[in-house]
Amino acid sequence: MSLTLKHLRYFIAAAETGQISHAAMEMNISQSAVTAGIQGLEATLGARLLARGAQGVSVTPQGARFLSRAKAIIAAVEEATRSPLGEESQVVGRLRLGLTYTVAGYFMARHYAAFRRIYPGIMLELSEQPRSAIENALVTGGLDMAVMLTSNLANVGDLSSETLFRSRRRLWLPSDHRLLADAEISLSDVVREPYVMLTVDEANRTAGRYWDQYGLSPKVVFSTSSVEAVRSMVAAGMGLTILSDMVYRPWSLEGQRIEQRQTAEPIPSMDVGLTWPNIRPLSAPALVFRTFITAALGSGS
Repeated sequence: MSLTLKHLRYFIAAAETGQISHAAMEMNISQSAVTAGIQGLEATLGARLLARGAQGVSVTPQGARFLSRAKAIIAAVEEATRSPLGEESQVVGRLRLGLTYTVAGYFMARHYAAFRRIYPGIMLELSEQPRSAIENALVTGGLDMAVMLTSNLANVGDLSSETLFRSRRRLWLPSDHRLLADAEISLSDVVREPYVMLTVDEANRTAGRYWDQYGLSPKVVFSTSSVEAVRSMVAAGMGLTILSDMVYRPWSLEGQRIEQRQTAEPIPSMDVGLTWPNIRPLSAPALVFRTFITAALGSGS
């Protein structure tokens, strides 16, 4: 396995937080991806970097020495991006960027701040809109580009897209739920339980596709456009839900624990990416943003 920047970031996040789960939330990926990345890094280096225990992870002596080196590598890369070379750093103009709700709330903020710092000559105008409105604005010229759920994209004839990352969908349960004791949880098990349905960003329509695929229908007791409402209701034992790792947090606003489990049946991921009209060329600011965001995600930031 090759050593990559994203694996260094996984290790640093886990070492600093002391929890694989916290590192996964910070990186907007699954815990299994963080674990696999760190294990691959350990195999490449031939050294154990983290010690696993009941309370989380701690840095080994070898890990402590490597941690300082990893931070130095990341710092050097970030310094290079703060002082970009080439003509793109001199681009000026305006980029009208559409965002869907989930992207705006759980993904875009830190990338917006980094982009504005690196490219002060480009005015980034953000606009949160539903998927259908974004697609229409891209075609009619009201938006230049969008960061959205590309897995929901409908107008594939007039729009091009590039997926940046895929966020796994998994089952959310309260910490005392009886299904947590089962070695495997199937969708047939889930349909016997009350279900809380998220509706924002067409989550209910997306869920309908995979439920229909398996010939099942969840027993919906409440539908809401609020992710935080879903989180609180699941934690309180009102029902189960299936949502993506990107919006998962292990605690509700009331401080109650939420657990995740993968279902026996595969469930499609929630894909986040760029979308733009293919009927006209991308502007210089749009090209710069595309290069920036793909590099940022490619390096695991």
